[in-house]
Formats: sequence, C-alpha cells, structure tokens
Amino acid sequence: MELILKQDVQNLGFKDDVVNVKNGYGRNFLIPQGFAHMATPSAKKVLAENLKQRAHKEAKIVDDAKKIAEAIKAIEIKITAKAGGEKLFGSITNIDIAAALAKGGQEIDRKFITSGIVKRTGKYTANVRLHRDVIVELPYEIVAE
Repeated sequence: MELILKQDVQNLGFKDDVVNVKNGYGRNFLIPQGFAHMATPSAKKVLAENLKQRAHKEAKIVDDAKKIAEAIKAIEIKITAKAGGEKLFGSITNIDIAAALAKGGQEIDRKFITSGIVKRTGKYTANVRLHRDVIVELPYEIVAE
C-alpha cells in the first residue's frame, strides 16, 4: 500500500514522504490516526506542486537548523547523578539530556534526541535531529554527585 505521510513517523519516514507499507499497518493504524493518506495519482501531483513551492522556505529552515547545531556543539554537558561507584541509582534518559540542553540555552524537544538509557558514569554521545538533513552528535558526560 502506497501512502503519503502527513507528519514524521519514527522508523518509517518524514512528512510528505511517499512510503510503501503493509496493507494492515496502513488501513488500521496510519490512516485512522491521521499520520498518512492514500497516494493516489492526483494526490502525488498535489504533493509535487507543494514540494516545489516549499523548496525555498526549506532552505531557510535548514540554515536555521545548522546555526542551532553549531550552538549545540559549543555547549558542554555534564549531568550529575547519584551513583554507587560507577553504577547510577536510576538512569539517564533523553529527558535529562533535554533538561541539560535547556540549562545551556537551547530548548530541544526530547523526542528529537536519541541516546538510549545510560546506567553508568562516563562519556557518551547522543544524536539530536534538528531537521531531516541536520543531525548533530552531542557528547555528554555523566558524573557522580
């Protein structure tokens, strides 16, 4: 089943992508949730026209995302957590990294941060997706209190 995505869907595609999915996934989840609509020939023509008109605006958005990426790279993140030796009491997740970025002056939504769950002190990296073309590797360090 060929669908056009109305918004970003994790592990599937970005907004306005034409994707092929299994019939049940499209009929029972994507279309009822409002994440996609059918990719008919007329819908594809409308999509192509919209993408042409949006190309200019997209360049400005990518430039803004690159500026934010440079600002994020300049931030040094140290997250303090309670620990017994090297092992943490609890864990560090995307929420904690987003909070540390907010303290550094950059508000990034936690769903755009990919780091996994960390349960030990040390140095790690997280991926921050600012745009479909702009992904930043963010180094951070976890230290014991």
